[in-house]
Amino acid sequence: MQTIIKHNQVIEDHWTLLDADAELAQALSTAQPIVTLALWQAHKSELQALAQLGIWLEAGQAVEDISEDLAHFDVVALNFPSCNDGRHFSSARLLRERYAYSGEVRAIGDVLRDQLFFMQRCGFDAYVIRADRCPTDALKSLTELSVTYQAAYDQSLPLYRRRSA
Repeated sequence: MQTIIKHNQVIEDHWTLLDADAELAQALSTAQPIVTLALWQAHKSELQALAQLGIWLEAGQAVEDISEDLAHFDVVALNFPSCNDGRHFSSARLLRERYAYSGEVRAIGDVLRDQLFFMQRCGFDAYVIRADRCPTDALKSLTELSVTYQAAYDQSLPLYRRRSA
């Protein structure tokens, strides 16, 4: 079973990220599936019957496409096709701030240690580290910086406002 970083600890992952070409039957027969946006859009009524469900979005897919359906998802996984594609940093902020999504926001794909602290600041709370990297080592990056200057999801006030208060 794969391990992930979730809530600042390395744990076993009980969710199954289905392949991009997975069919409805596979989603219905899998415990805790994470399905693609295309599968969700094609079979929304059948998938709503599952007790636990996650969805994953590619970098070019917008959070707005699932905004009205967020109550059906326990996990929203945002795929980073390469470490230099940061579009889903904005997606995580939108999920948390605009849509008040309180479920798990998970980073998947080409996720590296150097990104985790900044992902956390945008609203991610779970990370699937690239297979050739160590999740225990990557976990350390979440606490390496102790002071942040800018406001973000995890700290609504910039440093100068926190100091003056």
